[in-house]
Amino acid sequence: MAAYTADSSTLLLKKFGGLVLIVLGVLGIAIGFESGSNGCLVAGIIALAFGMGLLVLKIIRRNAT
Repeated sequence: MAAYTADSSTLLLKKFGGLVLIVLGVLGIAIGFESGSNGCLVAGIIALAFGMGLLVLKIIRRNAT
């Protein structure tokens, strides 16, 4: 494993962004279920999917080298 990469800030940003989107997605889903709001529920699911997608892309890129 490399100790330094040229695009380490981009990978860190994707990791942090993915984690933030996952947390916001889970919160959105919980609020949507509690209040019965379909819009909030769908927004939470979309945020959760994008967050997981960013983390999966980061892991695939890390394992490719």
